[in-house]
Amino acid sequence: MFHSEYEARLRSPTKKIITNNNSNNNNSSNTTPSKDYPSPIKNDSPFSHTHTPKSSSKESYSDRFIPILSPNDVQTSFSMLLIEPHDKSTNANANNLHPSPSSSSIASTQLPSENTHKDDNQATYNLILRQELLGECVGQPPTEDDSSSGKRSSLTGTSPSRNLFQYKKAKRTLNLDSDPYSLSPMSATSQLLLSSPRKPQRKISKMPFKVLEAPGILDDFYLNLLDWSSQNILAVGLGTSVYLWSAATTQVTKLIDLEGSNDSVTSVNWMQRGTHLAIGTEKGNVQLWDVNKKKQVRSMSGHRLRVGVLAWNSHTLSSGGRDQVIYHRDVRASDNFTAKLTGHKQEVCGLKWSPDGQQLASGGNDNRVFVWDSVGTSPILKYGDHISAVKAIAWSPHQRGLLASGGGTADKSIRFWNTLSGVSNAPLQVIDTGSQVCNLAWSKNVNELVSTHGYSQNQITVWNYPSMTQLATLTGHTMRVLYLAMSPDGQTIVTGAGDETLRFWNVFPDIKEYNSTSTSGIVGSHSLFSTPPDIR
Repeated sequence: MFHSEYEARLRSPTKKIITNNNSNNNNSSNTTPSKDYPSPIKNDSPFSHTHTPKSSSKESYSDRFIPILSPNDVQTSFSMLLIEPHDKSTNANANNLHPSPSSSSIASTQLPSENTHKDDNQATYNLILRQELLGECVGQPPTEDDSSSGKRSSLTGTSPSRNLFQYKKAKRTLNLDSDPYSLSPMSATSQLLLSSPRKPQRKISKMPFKVLEAPGILDDFYLNLLDWSSQNILAVGLGTSVYLWSAATTQVTKLIDLEGSNDSVTSVNWMQRGTHLAIGTEKGNVQLWDVNKKKQVRSMSGHRLRVGVLAWNSHTLSSGGRDQVIYHRDVRASDNFTAKLTGHKQEVCGLKWSPDGQQLASGGNDNRVFVWDSVGTSPILKYGDHISAVKAIAWSPHQRGLLASGGGTADKSIRFWNTLSGVSNAPLQVIDTGSQVCNLAWSKNVNELVSTHGYSQNQITVWNYPSMTQLATLTGHTMRVLYLAMSPDGQTIVTGAGDETLRFWNVFPDIKEYNSTSTSGIVGSHSLFSTPPDIR
């Protein structure tokens, strides 16, 4: 609001006022005394009517704020990146940014992991705005090493404790680092921020690229009816039969049918070479088949009840049954089994050998996880932290001795163990997934793992390790996702459920293509299937 005397001066006839052109009042020569009128313009402005010496202890302010607008700067900033509203708390926690007064308060309905790429864009956009409009000094832009290691750099310092709308004239300084011949409206710091390389985010399709019908597949948590061989052949147990599906030719063949023997298939598992398939049955038998010849090699007994899980270690086949026993069978020997392992108090439903073949992990309906060495008959480690059945077991191919286990409906957690410590210590990490954990599998190419779930969400989740951030959540099955297998190239997984469907998902990158295209952001498609994917 103008001063009353200043308003009166505006309405009065124009008077000639001679201003002092010399900053030193003692050296002024041609001056005419004039009445001092308060000026709405700041004293150091070239348009000031009077001159008053500045006070060193107090800064002066004008009575109105006239911003300097540059449409090109704003338009360029807004067109650089894709912007979507984000939750204030999400941005503040994930990007170490302080929300601006104009931040949107709309809460995001997507998972934080799905907004990783958008959050990075939003962070870059916020930094440029603060640099260009507010003149703040931002930190260094994120590097490829920071992105690949899963870390997020703190790109900004502490937010300035000042009022952004203070009516104070901005102090402009000469930027000696900027290129005088640059055509960009942005400063050198903002240009460096935009030109810095950033590792592209991998996109995981939320839709299966192939769906196969699996009529008669059982909805039983304790069975393992799906496995993918190194020869690119998928084995599926359907009722009393085992079917083989070739991923290269999409041809389906029936291997066996146990209907005549009043028996049914309860588990399947391929030998590492992919030439022989082990089949567990409801009556407790374990059959070994030569797939190329489509001939049964031998049948091994021992279990009194169904064989729900099988695991190969070179020529040794381990089987776990409802009778709480684990048998080691050397298929080269004539004996039905070479070792008998006891310890579980209920059905053995999870069984996996470590990649080096030195340790065997077993999970049971007694909520226990046991670790056995390759020659002993007593567990060397016992983990009892789960509060529900443990079927999901997986060894990390990237770190020796790292074991992951998942609990059932009452547990819903994934736990990680260090089996090299020699003692049954507490888990390294515990992740609550919110649903029954049915299967776990590590990626062969990158340090990630996938989990399938049952009650109550029936989802498939891809995790980054060790941060355990969710990279993707895949849905589509209408019943528990009880079965999981991974392709030999480590890129594709197939899931099976009681809804009688098999769904194929491309979730992991190929290690060679991922490394070679990390700067271009293009991950090549897999070559497992000779024909384009179809839905049938």
